[in-house]
Amino acid sequence: MTTPFARVPASAGTRLPTLPDGWPVASYDTYKDAQQAVDHLADSEFPVQEVTIVGVEPMLVERVDARLTWKRVLTAGAASGAWLGLFVGLLLSLFTLGGGVLPILIGLVSGVGFGLASAAVRYASARGQRDFVSHSQLVARRYDVLCQPRNAERARDLLAALVLRTA
Repeated sequence: MTTPFARVPASAGTRLPTLPDGWPVASYDTYKDAQQAVDHLADSEFPVQEVTIVGVEPMLVERVDARLTWKRVLTAGAASGAWLGLFVGLLLSLFTLGGGVLPILIGLVSGVGFGLASAAVRYASARGQRDFVSHSQLVARRYDVLCQPRNAERARDLLAALVLRTA
């Protein structure tokens, strides 16, 4: 029996990053295509635990969503502060004798004020260094499907049949 306090050997339970092994059986331009290929193998009752999808030449892509302006920054700060203030105000109303709307309004107004102030300080301190909003994605130039050597030929045959069927 093991307990949460038992000492675990360094080799047990630790999965260090390792390079993938296996033979390439197919290559795809998108992750979706590679995923569909492995799904086809699974549907063909292939032992998919021997398959690995490897993204080759990974890159971080930052997609710009919008330009940041004072109006956008202050609006977002006020909205964020309003939610926090509303939460604090509701808590205050629960623990205040008589409760009512006053603690909620005080929390809401102070939340908006603090949200505006903190957003303004953050944006002003950036000094125009990053006047845009973006999101990042990790993508690869291509996706290879690898398979253990003992089943690689069968995987190639199944994936070739998939290509012929969809062509």
